[in-house]
Amino acid sequence: MDRRKLTPLVVVTLLLIGFGLWWWASGSVSTDDAQLDGSVSPISARITGNVLSVPVHEGQVVKAGDLLVQIDPKDYEVALAKAQADLADAQGSLRSAQADVPATEITSAGQLGSARAGQQDAASARIGAERQLTGAKARLDAAKARLAQAEANATRASQDLARYKALVEKDEISRQQYDAAVATATANLAEADAQKATLVEAEQNVKIAQQTIDQAGARVEQASANYHIATTGPQMLEMKRAKAASAAAVVAQKQALLEQAQLNLAYCNIVAPVDGIVGKKTAEIGQNVGPGQQLMAVVPVGGLFVTANFKETELRHMQVGQKVKIEVDSTGKSLTGVVEAIGGATGSRYSLLPPENATGNYVKVVQRIPVRIKLDPNQDSEGRLRVGMSVVPKVSVR
Repeated sequence: MDRRKLTPLVVVTLLLIGFGLWWWASGSVSTDDAQLDGSVSPISARITGNVLSVPVHEGQVVKAGDLLVQIDPKDYEVALAKAQADLADAQGSLRSAQADVPATEITSAGQLGSARAGQQDAASARIGAERQLTGAKARLDAAKARLAQAEANATRASQDLARYKALVEKDEISRQQYDAAVATATANLAEADAQKATLVEAEQNVKIAQQTIDQAGARVEQASANYHIATTGPQMLEMKRAKAASAAAVVAQKQALLEQAQLNLAYCNIVAPVDGIVGKKTAEIGQNVGPGQQLMAVVPVGGLFVTANFKETELRHMQVGQKVKIEVDSTGKSLTGVVEAIGGATGSRYSLLPPENATGNYVKVVQRIPVRIKLDPNQDSEGRLRVGMSVVPKVSVR
């Protein structure tokens, strides 16, 4: 075949191959600034104490719930026992305070009713005593009047007897008339003496009635005082209720302290939060540790993802959900995944000291954006992947 005819054909073929290579290369972007990533679980103490045992070693595979570090629990066992005793004491005080409330309520109601009845009785008794005094005074006045009349009769009878005596001596009247005058005078004197005794009795009755009034007045005052005391019953009841509420608050406080003591005792056993591998172990037997002090780390075996830092110019066509092929440097094997998220800022903006570009000597630098790539499941059956391994992801952007 003529060579001149083959030359255009070769050129066209080469152009097609070159275009195909360009098209294929432009259909994906890759970066070697990428590594496997995962959530490393730091293991730290939550209480103060002395390390009693460390049953794991660096690089050991552990399951969630396995014991990693044990802190001496003796002090916390004592604190728990004290918290339990304090709670029992507070509960006893609460029961006593609660029992006082209905008892005080019943007693208060009974005392108020009794005091009100006593006040009424005392007032009635005083009225009765006043009536008795009025009657005694009336009888005293009547006794005085009868005594005055009896004394007047006795005086007149005595005077008549004196005249009759002179007349009988002169035989001007009969002896019988004289004896009748003597009898009358004697009877009038006896009546006067009887009325004197009645007057004394009436005076005594007045005194007794006055004393009864005084006593009734004292009872009224006492009943009023008792009623006043009884009216404070509602306040006493409120005080009892407040005391019961305070006792309930103390119980709640002691219950919280008991729960904290139980938690502190549970914190003596530090366990693995997830399945993983022990690393960065610093805990040793006999070591004194405090809250927040990191003792080791547990790196999860599963749940790994890729953090790839792509140039901003490579993100033009990149979207969430695009397929990714990942080359692992340590194993030489390929993994697959998908773009899960594109970072919200460049890596420089996340740095401790973000760059300040408001200067006269600014030089444009291509920035990198972190992209999170989710690995497809069941690709590490041998468990050889580790956090921090270098990988080369290639994202298909077509």
